[in-house]
Amino acid sequence: MVFHRVASAAVCIAGICLSSAPSRSQATASTPAPLTLDEAIRRAEANEPTFAAALAEGKATALERKDAIAGMLPSAVYHNEYLFTQSNGSQAVTTQGGVNESLPVFIANNAIHEYVSQGSVTETVGLSKYAALKTADANAARAAAELEVARRGLVQTVVGLYYSSGAANKKITVAQRALDEANRFVDVTTKRENAREAAHADVIKARLSQQQRQRELDDAKLAADKARLELGVLLFPDPATQYTLAPADTPPLLPDRAAIEAAAKSNNPEIRSALAGVQASQAAALTAKAGLLPDLSMNFTYGIDAPQFAKRGPDGALNLGYSASATLDIPVWDWLTSQRKIKEAEIRGQAAKATLTNAQRRLLASLAEFYDEAAVARRQLASLDASVTDARESLRLTNLRYVNGEGTVLDVVDAQNTLISAENAQADGVVRYETALAQLETLTGRL
Repeated sequence: MVFHRVASAAVCIAGICLSSAPSRSQATASTPAPLTLDEAIRRAEANEPTFAAALAEGKATALERKDAIAGMLPSAVYHNEYLFTQSNGSQAVTTQGGVNESLPVFIANNAIHEYVSQGSVTETVGLSKYAALKTADANAARAAAELEVARRGLVQTVVGLYYSSGAANKKITVAQRALDEANRFVDVTTKRENAREAAHADVIKARLSQQQRQRELDDAKLAADKARLELGVLLFPDPATQYTLAPADTPPLLPDRAAIEAAAKSNNPEIRSALAGVQASQAAALTAKAGLLPDLSMNFTYGIDAPQFAKRGPDGALNLGYSASATLDIPVWDWLTSQRKIKEAEIRGQAAKATLTNAQRRLLASLAEFYDEAAVARRQLASLDASVTDARESLRLTNLRYVNGEGTVLDVVDAQNTLISAENAQADGVVRYETALAQLETLTGRL
């Protein structure tokens, strides 16, 4: 109540008196909800440019695959054209125009006035279009795998920054508590000096420790601000946006190793991407081989191509009709270009297989590395908690011994340092375990 009256008085002095205080529901509505890890990941996926580029590439290659499928189907056009050619000044009997009709000056043209209105369906049958579809399939599969790689990499980054920011906030609390303890110890040493129970050197040592604790608090606040901004860059349009992190839950248990290995081997984007690279090289070889095989083109046309834009000519001749054609192009000689392209595709295919094999080896190594890291970090959590408990008790007992004249100022400062180190190590241990666990979960696709 005293604080409320002082705050109200200060506001009134500044000339900003409010007619009424906001209700508790209004204050709660204006305060953003604590940011959970899932919400942080969702925001990062909406803002991070590398992930957005991978997402765009995945959508583009999916459309390219549809284009490749459409390329294997017949195409239809409705062609309309009017041609005018200068007369050569002569008169001749024509098939459709009657006698004494002027002829065009160009022998390649059919008449002075020529109207074309035709629907045309064309289909080309050959290995090249099938190879194009296989290439599009491989590119789409690789883009989808790379998108998942980008997503998992982004998730690992967000998890690391999220827990690092939480640990930085906790270290502020540790540093503030240490400063309060240092201030109290300065007061204790000063009182003992005044009572002629301690030397002035004890006061100086206590003040030095107090100054060090103040610097550590400033550094902890700076580190927390940096961690907040680093995470804010991924989550918000304005990195300076204020937010709070959800309270940390108890670290979950480490999953069974066999389950982790089975999930990682069946759902690994790096291996899928490498496998798509092998498929792309095989499709490139197929495209090169298509250059050695013939293509069959077929066309069906229906409409008019006549001197009159009419179903029949002046003499009753039929202008409306159809035509069909089939063309087979057989490759004969291309200066061994196709053979060289086949060889190039085979060479790149060998490199793609080596990449696939390396990805498989890297998966096995990463599984062992990440799981061992998470197992060790998990085992150390209990030890870190015990160290904090023991360090607090040690500081309490050391303070009592000093007050009773049985200990030295150096013992107290050493106990303070030990507690600070233990609490900071405890915060870092949680970050280490959560990060290692996130690496395992992203490796298996669970996160």
